[in-house]
Amino acid sequence: MDPIADALIRIKNGYMVGKVSVNVRFSKLILQILKLLRKEGFISDVKHEKDKILVTLKYHARKSAITDMERVSKPSLRIYKGARTLPYVLNGLGIAIISTPKGIMTDKKARKLKVGGEVLAKVW
Repeated sequence: MDPIADALIRIKNGYMVGKVSVNVRFSKLILQILKLLRKEGFISDVKHEKDKILVTLKYHARKSAITDMERVSKPSLRIYKGARTLPYVLNGLGIAIISTPKGIMTDKKARKLKVGGEVLAKVW
């Protein structure tokens, strides 16, 4: 029902069992979210194939790069925040993924550009 939550849970479960890579269903939004996670250093690589995305997970001394992730805005309950009320994740140690009119970005970049939007997920 919720492809973004499915992708995040597949990545989280892959980290929990110690996999090197996981497959995720393809969508443009999921691809942008995964590229943002790669840019922020939470995953190692993202490769787009025909109808799936291959996500290579990142580990530091056998510990996963992602401690936990949480889906905030759901299809049944959308959560929108203004630029001033965007959430801080672990006092800035994590990121919130925001869908804004200017594209998918982190909470830090959205605050810098003074733009709000839908809070998709929190990653730390």
